Parts: sequence; C-alpha cells; structure tokens
Amino acid sequence: MPASTPNVLITGCSTGIGRALALAFHARGCTVYATARRPEQLDDLARQGMRTAALDVNDADSIGCLNERLQADGAEIDVLINNAGYGQMGPLADTATTALRQQFETNVFGLMAVTRALLPGMVARRHGCVVNIGSVSGVLVTPFAGAYCASKAAVHALSDALRMELAPLGVHVMTVQPGAIRSQFGATAQSEVELVPDSWYRAIADHVAARAGASQQHATDAADFAEALVAAVLSTHPPALLRIGNGSRALPLIARWLPQRLRDRMLMRRFGLQKLASG
Repeated sequence: MPASTPNVLITGCSTGIGRALALAFHARGCTVYATARRPEQLDDLARQGMRTAALDVNDADSIGCLNERLQADGAEIDVLINNAGYGQMGPLADTATTALRQQFETNVFGLMAVTRALLPGMVARRHGCVVNIGSVSGVLVTPFAGAYCASKAAVHALSDALRMELAPLGVHVMTVQPGAIRSQFGATAQSEVELVPDSWYRAIADHVAARAGASQQHATDAADFAEALVAAVLSTHPPALLRIGNGSRALPLIARWLPQRLRDRMLMRRFGLQKLASG
C-alpha cells in the first residue's frame, strides 16, 4: 500500500482529470510528478510546487527520459496514475485502421509501457499502487464510440490480470471506471469526429457528434472526482474497483441486467440509428 504521503506520478495532466488529480494529491501533501506531452502546459502546476516532466506515453525514448529524471531526483514512485488517453469517436465502418491502432497505442499500449517502466522499483520495495483509469464506456458499449469502448475494455482486462499477478509482489492495482466527468474530453472528441465522404451515417451526423459530447451531460466536476479517487488511493485498504461520477453505477447495471435485445434497441434509438432503417 502507498505511504501516507507518497510520491505520485500522473500521466496526462494538461487538462481535466489528470490536472484535478495533480492538484488533489498535492493538497494532501504528496510529492506529485505531473506529466504531459507538452510540459509548458504544466507551468502553473510547477509554480505551485509540483514537479513536472514531459511524457509521451507512445514514445519509448520519452518514457526512458522520465525514468532517468526520477533516478536523478532519487524519487521512488509509490503511486502511478495511468490517466493519459483520448476518445476516438465515429462509426467503426468509417474508422481507418491507423486511427483504430492509434487509439490502442495511447489508451492501452502506452499505459502498459509506462507501467512496465515503473514496476521494477515498486516490486523491489514490495510496495506500490498502480491506478488505471478506465471508463464505464468499457462496460456499456455504445454506438459511435466502438474504438474508445474497446480500448477501455482492454484496460479493464489488463488491470484484472495485473492485479492478480502483482499482488504477491506487494503491488496493488486499482481499476477506476469514471462516469461522466466534466473536462475537455467531449470537446476534443467532437472536434476529431469525421465521417468519410460516402458514409452510411451522414444522414445522422448530428447523432454521431452527440455521442462524442455525451460524457459532458450532467457531468460530475473533475475536482470532486479527484477528491474521491485520492481518498480511496490513500486509504488503508484501497479498493480493486472504483466507480465515480454520474452514470458510473447505473450504466454498468444496465449492461449487466438489461437483456441484450432491449439494450441494443435503447442505445440505437438514443443515437438515432433507427432513422437509417426507416430512411
């Protein structure tokens, strides 16, 4: 389990959840390493006393440089928060292989690369906590977010395996499945939605765009999310699974208990797909 005031490394701190987590851990007296691809976006965090560093989770050299920085600082990371990621939105039939691959490179392979880089120190000390930020979208799959949902489902499965494999070595693994959290996620996802010229879904393009912004409807404030997560991580017995935010409990219940045919019908109607059948 993490020390009472651990060294915490967080990926993806330029905005949203990552930034809120950096502020919340720092407020608890933890030594925070806040990272992002563009470290200049972290200048205000550095001015508040946090340690900042460049990190592109898709770049092995970037991960190596971060490890060298930690060694130079004599820093032993007690808690790793794998938060960096983004949402590739749009119909799967319109999603190029390169885009699908990039979704997994960042959300899945990058997460594992950073984890592998920091695990040796945790295992050597028989002490540490890895927190993987998944999503309820990896539990209840929706139309027009297939790539993102699949990447988060993969994060959940990898976390389950890591939790069992690392427990005997003294490292705890926590999976976090946020619901709707207020951030730039929706705006970023909407800006990247692009239908191919002859897309079968052009007639319901507004519904495709609506899925990209769905995470911001009745969203929980990122600061509230961060406070709940930090409290769980620093508790005596951190949970294996934590769900925080609007919809984080209801949506998994729908996925588990609502018959598939009804669930499909409900989601297809929610995102306008019935209009294609009647068009």
